[in-house]
Amino acid sequence: MRNRESGLPMNWLLYWITRLAIAGVQALPLNLVAWLGRRCGGLACRLDARHRRVAHRNLTLIFGGEKSPAEIHALVRENFQRIGESFACGLKTAAMSDQALARRTEAVGVEHLRADDPSLGRNRVLAIGHFGNFEVYARVGRNQLPFRYATTYRALNVPGVNRAFQELRDRTGCLFFERRSEAGRLRRAMTEHPLMIGFLSDQHAGGKGLPLPFLGHIASTTSAPAVFAARYKCPLHAAVCYRTRPGHWRIEVSEAIPIETPAGPRPVEDVMRDVNRILEAAVRRDPANWFWVHRRWRPGVHRRPKPAATGLP
Repeated sequence: MRNRESGLPMNWLLYWITRLAIAGVQALPLNLVAWLGRRCGGLACRLDARHRRVAHRNLTLIFGGEKSPAEIHALVRENFQRIGESFACGLKTAAMSDQALARRTEAVGVEHLRADDPSLGRNRVLAIGHFGNFEVYARVGRNQLPFRYATTYRALNVPGVNRAFQELRDRTGCLFFERRSEAGRLRRAMTEHPLMIGFLSDQHAGGKGLPLPFLGHIASTTSAPAVFAARYKCPLHAAVCYRTRPGHWRIEVSEAIPIETPAGPRPVEDVMRDVNRILEAAVRRDPANWFWVHRRWRPGVHRRPKPAATGLP
């Protein structure tokens, strides 16, 4: 009880420090926010040796055969700068109106969603990734589409900071579901709203993930997009956020990824291979735009796919 009580003032303090920091960023022009974010990212590259090594190891694994050590080093630095820019811009864009944000974003491939086709059902599933300012996925085109946007997230371990960021997320109008504790709430929402649910699909999925190739190497891959699309019988698409220049983004939506064959549901592994191929192409198109500071490839840390006639695990 004593430890719990002693943590309350600290959480309160961290909450207000975080809120004030966010408000300070949001008071600045977006171009300045992008510039400052890049500078902070460059500083982080110098100071954060652990994540710098992770990024260097990942980039060498994927591009070592085609890029020189100097090019890899430059990519690491640019990646840190892009991450800093994206994080800072995400704080700013959360407070921008849809009209103001529309002047900074464009959406391509929205017609693939076929939002006006009742035969496809009322929900859509998006496989998304940590590309560019991925917070804008939930904002682009929402006034033109009949869906309520939703996604999952993992709560931060510091309650005060987590509360401040959750309040920031709530301002976007998107529904957020904590992936470890709110699965039931998400399932109910799938039946209550016409949802466009986005699943981050490009990160290490742990011991329960599918062992599938990603950029030429086996990586533990989430099955969530394929499973949800099959379970709720709704179309599955992939979407990528490209940073076109500082403070400007382009969302590209893929055509529907088949989840059915004439013989029945496709295996989840096959569906997620298609997702991985789309995300791979996005990484190769603009390598600095992805989240290289994450340990994506961890040999042996995954599960073996189970053969299933229904295509579901």
